[in-house]
Amino acid sequence: MDLVKIGAFLKDLRKEKNITQEELADKMGVSRRTVSRWETGANMPDMDILIDISDFYDVDLREILDGERKDIKMDNETKETVLKVAEVSNEEKAKIVRNIHVLFIIAMVFMAILIATNFIDAIDGHLRDFLTGMSMGIGFGMIVVGAVMTSKYAKDIRDFKMRLIGRGKDK
Repeated sequence: MDLVKIGAFLKDLRKEKNITQEELADKMGVSRRTVSRWETGANMPDMDILIDISDFYDVDLREILDGERKDIKMDNETKETVLKVAEVSNEEKAKIVRNIHVLFIIAMVFMAILIATNFIDAIDGHLRDFLTGMSMGIGFGMIVVGAVMTSKYAKDIRDFKMRLIGRGKDK
C-alpha cells in the first residue's frame, strides 16, 4: 500500500466535496491534525473510519486503498467482511487496553507496598525484606507481562487482518 498515494487521493476527494480538513474531522469524529496526517500519508484511518470515509465520499473502499478511482463498485459481501474485521479489531483493542489498565493498577499497588515498606519503621527486617522483594518482583513482572501481552496481541490482530484480506501466511 502506498500511503502517500492514498493520502493524496483522500485529499482530492475532500477537495471535490469542497470541505476543509476541519469539517471532515468533525464529520469523522477525529481531530484536524489526524485528517492532515491521513492526507500526507503519515497515517492511515482505522478500518471503521475508512468505511465511513468511503460512504461519505461515495467511493469504493478498494479505490481508497489503491489511491485511485476504479470502475467496479464494492459488493455488499466484501463491505460486510470489512465491517466485521473493523469490529473485531476494535473489540481486540478495547480488550488490550483493559488488560493493560489492570496490569498497570496491579503494578502500582505493589510498587506502593514497596515504597511503604521502606518508610514504615514498625516492620521488622525479615518482613520488610520479604515485602520489598515480593513487591519488586510482582511489580516488575506485571510490567514485563504487559509488554509481552501487548506485543503478542498486536501481532495476532495484524496477522488475522492480513489473512482475511488474503495476504497472510495461511493464504
